[in-house]
Amino acid sequence: MRGDFTAGENVRRRYVALGDSFTEGVGDRSAVLPNGVRGWADRVAEKLAKAERGWEYANLAVRSKRLRKIIDEQLEPALAMEPTLITLYAGGNDILDFGTDMEALLNDYELFVARLAGTGATLVLFTGYDVKVSAVLEPFKKRNTQYNRRVRDVAEKYGAVLVDYWCFDAYHDPRMWAADRLHMSKAGHKYLAARVLDQLNIPHKISPKEWDPPSRMTLREWERKQRRWVNDWVLPLFGRKLRGVTLGDSLSPRWPQPVKVPRKGGLKKLMEEANT
Repeated sequence: MRGDFTAGENVRRRYVALGDSFTEGVGDRSAVLPNGVRGWADRVAEKLAKAERGWEYANLAVRSKRLRKIIDEQLEPALAMEPTLITLYAGGNDILDFGTDMEALLNDYELFVARLAGTGATLVLFTGYDVKVSAVLEPFKKRNTQYNRRVRDVAEKYGAVLVDYWCFDAYHDPRMWAADRLHMSKAGHKYLAARVLDQLNIPHKISPKEWDPPSRMTLREWERKQRRWVNDWVLPLFGRKLRGVTLGDSLSPRWPQPVKVPRKGGLKKLMEEANT
């Protein structure tokens, strides 16, 4: 980790999360938090606040954003906040786009990381997970491998903390994934929050979900589930791609300005206080 950002009473502590749906928290629903989600980054912010007083938190991530949009919309606001901790995952949506120039994408990614590393903040990067959704996505596996290789190299080059999401066997369990099979479920977000906190040496009591082995489905049950997934998620996704629209087009960042995270009650308490 680059420095001890928790030491001292008068040290500024400001965490800024950047990226797309992965960091926004999609898949972890919340009725009271902005954009209707919570996610691993909120959980990390809350545990930071419990460990040390004075932590502030901003989350600029918006679902469906491609890397170039993330750079254009999130980089300068993040730099202006003078963060002491930054997390970044970006590029996953580009990998799933037809015609993506991977070399250009990864060069842009490195330039982005270089700007963030230049702040002196502790910087956390993530590899991408090889989601076993469907054989339809298998052609993108090579891109994901290429992306992960470059992320590991960039993390080492710029002294970033690496959360090697690719290697987490816990995500082999389908219950770690939301209904769309592309985003983490609540359990998946909690597990990732724990892994990030571990890498940052922040104490927490987040424990892995303990499940009984999943029950075996009959062929008819499996076919019914596949049809529902295609109708509910795959066809709408390709429809949006054809229309050139995304789920994030009408959304704003969940925490666009740094907020002081309450040590007790967390971000939900913050929302309750704002609504009274």
